[in-house]
Amino acid sequence: MISTLLVANRGEIACRVFRTCRELGISTVAVYSDADADALHVREADAAVRLPGVTPSETYLRGDLVVAAALAAGADAVHPGYGFLSENAAFARAVTAAGLTWIGPPPEAIEAMASKTRAKELLGVAPLAAADVTAADLPVLVKAAAGGGGRGMRIVRELGSLAGALESASAEAASAFGDGEVFVEPYIENGRHIEVQVLADAHGAVRTLGARDCSLQRRHQKVIEETPPPGLPAEVVADLSEQASDAVKAIGYVGAGTVEFLMGEYGRTHFLEMNTRLQVEHPVTEELFGVDLVALQISVAEGTPLPDVLEYAPAGGRGVAPAGHAVEARLYAEDPASGWTPQAGVLHRLDFPVGPGLRVDAGYASGDTVPVQYDSLLAKVIAYAPTRAEAVRKLADALERTVIHGPATNRDLLVASLRHPEFRETRRLDTGFYERNLAALTGPRDGEEHAAVAAALSGAAANAGRFGGGWRNVRSQEEARTYGDHEVRYRPARGGGYEVTAPEGVRVVSAAPGRVRLEVARVVRDFEVASYGDGIVHAGRHRLAVAPRFTDPADQREPGSLLAPMPGTVVRVADGLAVGDRVTAGQPLLWLEAMKMEHRVIAPASGTLTALHAAPGRQVEVGALLAVVQTEATEEDPV
Repeated sequence: MISTLLVANRGEIACRVFRTCRELGISTVAVYSDADADALHVREADAAVRLPGVTPSETYLRGDLVVAAALAAGADAVHPGYGFLSENAAFARAVTAAGLTWIGPPPEAIEAMASKTRAKELLGVAPLAAADVTAADLPVLVKAAAGGGGRGMRIVRELGSLAGALESASAEAASAFGDGEVFVEPYIENGRHIEVQVLADAHGAVRTLGARDCSLQRRHQKVIEETPPPGLPAEVVADLSEQASDAVKAIGYVGAGTVEFLMGEYGRTHFLEMNTRLQVEHPVTEELFGVDLVALQISVAEGTPLPDVLEYAPAGGRGVAPAGHAVEARLYAEDPASGWTPQAGVLHRLDFPVGPGLRVDAGYASGDTVPVQYDSLLAKVIAYAPTRAEAVRKLADALERTVIHGPATNRDLLVASLRHPEFRETRRLDTGFYERNLAALTGPRDGEEHAAVAAALSGAAANAGRFGGGWRNVRSQEEARTYGDHEVRYRPARGGGYEVTAPEGVRVVSAAPGRVRLEVARVVRDFEVASYGDGIVHAGRHRLAVAPRFTDPADQREPGSLLAPMPGTVVRVADGLAVGDRVTAGQPLLWLEAMKMEHRVIAPASGTLTALHAAPGRQVEVGALLAVVQTEATEEDPV
């Protein structure tokens, strides 16, 4: 029996595994980088061991350090979580060689399936040879052979872009997984991403637990997942489950895993890959089936046979699909409206609602700092209900009620996605959802201008109290403040309080520091207002950027300045690029890595590179000057 377990991971998955360990009476050990010294997973563990350094390659990808940490802490088992070393056969062997129990499949099974190229060969699905790709094969997808989560993937629609995509994807994969192998496969436009959860024990038993729909994705990374897949016939689920079961049996698999398929036109399914680990979206299966997959992983590793009750074969007569529906949304620190750029910084406040049918798997709490070195996933919010409509409604409401004061997140996008007709009414569920709808989903939110009024009046009330309080019983000069795209104008009212002159139609019921009540069209709404000195005001459920009243000359940049869109590390500069070079619009100049993703910085227009402040290895903050491109004058430009 396992007594002490180390999780070779961080964030929400480490916290998730610790929760099950506590319920089973197993002591827990965390590992942490210097950037994670005060992280939630460290605080929740019974013991923690430092991995010196901050980057993944220095810390969480160092299998030797993780094994040494387990031995030093007296652990007798290691759970890899997902990502990092979770699909690394050499790490699994090192764990067992040290006399520790590995909570995962045998290294041989990992080697057979964790490399997507070898998995496809095993199942008779050969990838394309990069050198043989022609224009007739386009579009194609360059994909990392190891790992997942959308890292190391590039869509190629023009043959001339293939070489650059191979290089970029390989570099990103090497950084995220310690393995730069990539391959090429046909890219299926707007397919449905369907996956089957499998479990196998050391006694030859294989169980499948239904299918999940993970079609809503950005950058090939899942955003919203659900089970059962809406509208997918039971016989299709049964067929996919049988294929998954056969694949697992063929390689002597033991543990939890997921077999993934892409459903194209006319319902034809294509094998994508098998993930030889627990998936991020495993909670929806747990909620639907009423099981604990982590507990089952541990039980299997201890040699216990899987219970027969887990058998699920809707077309085979051996089981009935569970009633109800579960849906999950991934809450990221990122800005969807700005190319999904990752965000970092202090989470001043993070409060989730609680209630029946709601579950939150979080990796952060109020006061924590989101670092730049790792994935930006803050939490997963899961809702379960008797019907899909109820589960979707419950999840959207829970996300909307979540209080987030800190970096920008995708919360508003998630709420809008869940309420979008294509998703809510299952009109069109496929991987092209965000490509079609992103602009509409990231537009201004209803009520944002009134939140700006609340922000302005809360600040005015705070200043009035700070400078003596009270207004004279005369009309004073109108004040103006701007938050995002909204200008607010107000003035002190006779007898106290405030009058709002812009936007029109707003009556101030009360205004105090941190709390404002407004009436608009006979409807009264309360706004809680908070700011933390970082140029952002949180008013109700809105996050508003404060426009400075006066521009600091030091903040002015010359035209053509390229600024870092997020904090990160410069990993590459275009070969031979130097000051004085002529560049063309759209030309990649340098690459930033933030939260395990690579981001290209391109020339905004054709011109001359007049400054270059980036060099490989340089750490930059958001807004840092990277380069300057002096644009060329056109015939229409004044001379």
